[in-house]
Amino acid sequence: MTGTVTLRGRDRELAELGTLVERARAGRSGALVVSGEAGVGKTVLLDRVAGDTAGLVRIERIVASESEMELAYAGLHQLCGPMMGSAGSLPVPQREAIEVALGLREGPAPSPFLVGLALLGLLTEDAGDRSLLCVVDDAQWLDEASGRAVAFAARRLDAEGVAVVLVMRAVGPVFAGLPRLAVGGLDDADSRALLRQATPGGLDARIRDQLIAEARGNPLALRTLPRTLSPAEIAGGFALTGSMPLESRIEQSLVAQLEPLPATARLLLLLAAADPTGDPGLLWRASEVLGLTPADFDAAEAAGALLVGTRVGFHHPLVRSAVYQAASPADRRRVHGALADVTSAEHDPDRRAWHRANATLLPDEDVAADLERSAARARTRGGAAATGAFLERAAELTPDSSRRVGRLLAAAGAKHDAGAPDAALRLLEAARALPLSALHEALVARLGARAGYALRRDAGSARRLLAAARGLEGHDPVLAQDTYIEALAAAAYGGRLGDREQVAAVARAILDATPADSDRARDLILRGQALLAVEGQEAALGTLRRAQRAFLEQATPDSLQLHWMWFASRAAQDLWDPGMLRALADRQVRLARAEGVVTVLPIALSLLMLAQTVDGDLDAAEASCDEIDAVKDVTGHRLPAYGRMFLAAYRGQAEETERWAARIRADAGKRGEGYGLSAANFSEAILYNGLGRFADSVASGRRELPYTHELNHAMRTLLELVEAAVHTGDRELAEQAFGQLAGVTRPVGTSWSIAVLAMSGAQLADGAQAEELYLDAIKRFEHERIPVMTGRSRLLYGEFLRHQGRDADAREQLTTAHRVLRGRGLNGFADRAARELEALGQAPRARARGPRAPLTDQELNVARLAREGLTNRDIGARLFISARTAEYHLRKVFAKLGVKGRAELKNALDGS
Repeated sequence: MTGTVTLRGRDRELAELGTLVERARAGRSGALVVSGEAGVGKTVLLDRVAGDTAGLVRIERIVASESEMELAYAGLHQLCGPMMGSAGSLPVPQREAIEVALGLREGPAPSPFLVGLALLGLLTEDAGDRSLLCVVDDAQWLDEASGRAVAFAARRLDAEGVAVVLVMRAVGPVFAGLPRLAVGGLDDADSRALLRQATPGGLDARIRDQLIAEARGNPLALRTLPRTLSPAEIAGGFALTGSMPLESRIEQSLVAQLEPLPATARLLLLLAAADPTGDPGLLWRASEVLGLTPADFDAAEAAGALLVGTRVGFHHPLVRSAVYQAASPADRRRVHGALADVTSAEHDPDRRAWHRANATLLPDEDVAADLERSAARARTRGGAAATGAFLERAAELTPDSSRRVGRLLAAAGAKHDAGAPDAALRLLEAARALPLSALHEALVARLGARAGYALRRDAGSARRLLAAARGLEGHDPVLAQDTYIEALAAAAYGGRLGDREQVAAVARAILDATPADSDRARDLILRGQALLAVEGQEAALGTLRRAQRAFLEQATPDSLQLHWMWFASRAAQDLWDPGMLRALADRQVRLARAEGVVTVLPIALSLLMLAQTVDGDLDAAEASCDEIDAVKDVTGHRLPAYGRMFLAAYRGQAEETERWAARIRADAGKRGEGYGLSAANFSEAILYNGLGRFADSVASGRRELPYTHELNHAMRTLLELVEAAVHTGDRELAEQAFGQLAGVTRPVGTSWSIAVLAMSGAQLADGAQAEELYLDAIKRFEHERIPVMTGRSRLLYGEFLRHQGRDADAREQLTTAHRVLRGRGLNGFADRAARELEALGQAPRARARGPRAPLTDQELNVARLAREGLTNRDIGARLFISARTAEYHLRKVFAKLGVKGRAELKNALDGS
């Protein structure tokens, strides 16, 4: 790169930025967070890069504004405005999401992840064949919704030819993990050279040395601080005053340079600082309200402070904040009042409401109501943080105490939804200081319990949620019901690490509070899970099956029903119903994807993954795990990696299973969730049975014996424990496990449960009875389409036949078992079958595997979904990448595997 302006000491930074742009021109994307203190030269660096690349790449550049931090998607509106002509090429859900977010259409609140995907698509389209440099200056001032969308897109860039540069003072949590370029101060030599340029008349040596020390290499400080010195100080070396932070010193010096301006010109600068839109027409109209004249514009421009063109700006972003911070509260209210007067209530009602709020000192119901309407609009655009900010300010300006409480509670709820439970608790404390009605008391209790659970997940969370649900009963039955479900979920996931009496208390309260004759899905699943918790499977069977049918048959489930559908899928496991598990998990995933409810996806996908494992489709289960990881990567969802652990166990991967199990046990202890311990024990029991390490399987499996009342994984571990105990010769333990297994299978009576009991019972039986039970188990597993268990039953039956001396029959069963297990990827169990065949003098046929270049994780993710028949656009939506990136990775997959198209992927990936 070459440029006309010499930047001292910035060769490294320019080289790194240049490399980023060159990669984009070559079709590879990337993002870079450029961070450093105010005045260190970040904006100048980007000016240089933009100037050097003009004509070579498209450039989109915006400057975020501190005053717009509370307006949902304000930053995205700036960024996407020039790109929206390409919105028609986006998938419909993404296009609609970003149009709602930007206020271009009405609709339900968009998923923030669909908005982020839409931004990624727009950046891709805007890059076209020429590539794109997208710069967001002062990104620390982006509103929360825009910041998350930009960070989402930046993390998912790959092969679009897009370079995203985010310039900010300090890297906040939203942008953590992105590649970073820290811009520091200049070295001593460059600092002194810059200072000589800024003070051509020379400085006293003592003043020069002190300025060098205080500026710490900050270029703006080196240029501006000398201008605050009097001639006597410059010549005589009088001591510099003040020990304030450097940023404040720079701001003070910038303001000091504006002091010679007339008061009206300074008021004009404040007006421009308070208006982040940079609209010259708006500024003219507001200036007229304040009685300002063209002469004030001329004076501000002549001072080098204000730049007026197609947009109004400042010669340095720090000038805006310096001017605004230095103004008196009364002057700030004057300029915000003027801006509110000239901002359109029809076309820009939210910015007008915010200006009105900033112009108001005393409580004013009219202004508060205006803010409340803005909060409602922010909510429909998916801006939970903005909703909370509008409502919090509305509450501050509300004269009536009862109405103020309502707005505080609504603000607390929005803060919680925005992922700020600590802020929600702060607002609840403010509400408690006011007179509360019974309804308000109940709402405070509910929000406090939910926020506390999000922060601590401690053993008392379920009890607090239960108390809140009871308090809501007479006021808001729907909200009470949702709170009951949350309480039951918190208690159930606590399991053995929680309070067993607490689970029972929650369940009994639910049974008292829910109608037994309701046919609504939420009522039924709530009541059915409560019955399951306190009275067992037999008592809950009818209600749970009605609930499951209701979830499948409802035409358009509301958000609560969609969220709690996973409870119905979990019940399908507890009732040994593989068909219902498949149907419910598949429906919840499809609906969550279609509606962009990404927060629901991880747990829905984890249940779909279990259904796919039952089906023996470990490849599809692995693709679900890939999608879970993609969701977790962009949402920060904390769902542990249960799926990876289960798959490693079924595949016989000891080191990986044990590593995941150790992590999940540690996490479960911290979270107080016994479910994780059960999952780890179950996985290890499967792994060790497959590897023939039966003593180790016993050690893991017997840990679940005291907890089979929890059903789910604890219940399923009994099957593994029977097998392991029989192989170690511990018949007493095997019979104990079988007895407990019978207790959780016989009441259900499904074909799956009968097959499981037959498979286990056969191992404890002799002769013809054992053979009859094995054959019954195999027949039922085949009928239920559970090939994993079909193969394992044939393996056990073959082992039984070999020990009976029936070698020919044993070979037949073991050969089939080996083929089924190997074909489904259960390599540990397949190897066990192979060892049995070798003992019979028959080596199983080995599958040929050709050498190939290893695929990266992302290439595998894309290949698995392509193998399932998904288009590049569908793959992009699943993995939160662009369709162009999906295509790029698929081309590499084809080259590495030596295949020509999607149709050949199945065999090629099987061979891996």
